[in-house]
Amino acid sequence: MRQGLLVTLAWVACAQADADLFDRTLPNGMKVIVKEDRRAPVVVSMVWYRAGSMDEVNGKTGVAHVLEHMMFKGTESVPPGEFSRRIARAGGRDNAFTSRDHTAYHQQLANTQLELALRLEADRMANLVLTEEEFSKEIQVVMEERRKRTEDQATSRLYEQLMATAYVAHPYRAPIIGWMNDLENLTVEDTREWYEHWYVPNNAVLIVVGDVRAAEVFDLAQTYFGPISARPLPPRKPQGEPAQQGTRRFSLKAPAELPRLVMAYHVPTLRDIYEEWEPYALSVLAAVLDGHDAARLDRSLVRERNLAVNAGAYYDGANRGPALFVLDGTPAPGTTLAVLESAFKAEIQRILDEGVGAKEMQRVKAQVIAGQVFAMDSVFNQGRLMGSFEMAGLPYYSARAQSEKLTAVTSEQVQAVARMYLVDDKLTVAQLDPLPVTERKPAGPSLETRY
Repeated sequence: MRQGLLVTLAWVACAQADADLFDRTLPNGMKVIVKEDRRAPVVVSMVWYRAGSMDEVNGKTGVAHVLEHMMFKGTESVPPGEFSRRIARAGGRDNAFTSRDHTAYHQQLANTQLELALRLEADRMANLVLTEEEFSKEIQVVMEERRKRTEDQATSRLYEQLMATAYVAHPYRAPIIGWMNDLENLTVEDTREWYEHWYVPNNAVLIVVGDVRAAEVFDLAQTYFGPISARPLPPRKPQGEPAQQGTRRFSLKAPAELPRLVMAYHVPTLRDIYEEWEPYALSVLAAVLDGHDAARLDRSLVRERNLAVNAGAYYDGANRGPALFVLDGTPAPGTTLAVLESAFKAEIQRILDEGVGAKEMQRVKAQVIAGQVFAMDSVFNQGRLMGSFEMAGLPYYSARAQSEKLTAVTSEQVQAVARMYLVDDKLTVAQLDPLPVTERKPAGPSLETRY
């Protein structure tokens, strides 16, 4: 696992000259962000809606993801499935994704075809046709997706239960794909209500990255999205998570080849990129533990002591809601989950006792900087990172400032966040106890899924 470094790279991957970045807000409230990148004649177009599974209500979990599927089912002028076919005929590709914080739709194609993408996106923002016939077919696809990706996957079930245990009040406790009982009882009216509430220009951000001129993108955005009227958004009530006051622990018994351990600590989310320091220190801590070839968890637990088959750490502070710092590992044969848990805690204690040396800090930060060039090679990654920042309430252009804050983190600050937050009172422990894996039934007919 190298999640620690990947998350850290998210802070810096957009750091280029601000002269390449432009934004404008249309009269209807839709924000348009353009990143000019002329290295190749391609463009990525993304429409982000600030509506994800955290905005759902009990009994209707999964509706955000179901609507994502339904957005490809056509409008009055574009028949079902035709959206993707038109993008493909133009030499491009498209897809979408739903998260806890947002839902986004994207196309990557030749820069001469940008107008096509914007015209199609604007059409389905305003004119989506939702029918009982298409819904009844697509909800079956989503339920099958849940079976294959969650219910038949022990690790996915473990993480689903982890979120439902670590969070007792915040909607992050519900799975993005939804609980199966809710999916079985969703209606086409539920998806129509979601669409009408959240799929409005004043709740959307258009991001275009590639070989384009910002002024021309703004003109196209006004042409196609400008005529769509803004509408009042439903009120978003604060949804805080009560402070945890003691370790939570559960064991999942499921068919699996190997056991697994996940330890999740409640930690801060980044809210003020300039004044806060703890989220940056947590990112560096994750990178120290699991961000490069000499990272501590892999070196100590896997290669030197042979206690784990794999071991890693993960932190992402760019969220609309609360955050977790996660340690994840599979014990080596002969090692119990309890021994691995103790080994994880011992590595944290080692940081508290000894800190992180100057050379190690320098190596971790050098890995972060070296990754910038790789991250910037992809126009899609540039757009996705800027969109993630914007959806989380962080300035899309703040990558350079975040990079500077990361490189300024000290060993003492890494120790401080470990001491404050990686404590038992903030910890949820998830254990996968494997049951024998029985021979699976032959797979049924494949279902087209879009996720």
